[in-house]
Amino acid sequence: MTTQGHGRSLRKRSGGRLRPNRDRRKYEQGSEPTEPTIGEQKLKTVDIRGTERKIRALRADTASVATDDGVVVGELLDVVENPANPNYARRNIVTKGAVVETSEGRARVTSRPGQDGQGNAVLLD
Repeated sequence: MTTQGHGRSLRKRSGGRLRPNRDRRKYEQGSEPTEPTIGEQKLKTVDIRGTERKIRALRADTASVATDDGVVVGELLDVVENPANPNYARRNIVTKGAVVETSEGRARVTSRPGQDGQGNAVLLD
């Protein structure tokens, strides 16, 4: 299996083969997407370029829900709809823009749990 990369395509616009003049570089390397699901919270730390780290959520059970009264921590119950991919709703995968059922009501996720490890959401009417 080859690694994902952020380099140029191996095909020309015409469909012909494009021969690369060098191999992939480490900084062009990609990774598989993190698809956080609803469940008991599980985090993963990933080294990124430089001395920084990312905390990725593999599973999440709570989200900070913004309401008219302020911010409350709501329990995630179910993914109702996910415009990124219809299959994500069936598999309970939480991404930015997903509509989730929480203990406070329905809310839209505004953060990227697979990138920053936390779930933020805004309550829908």
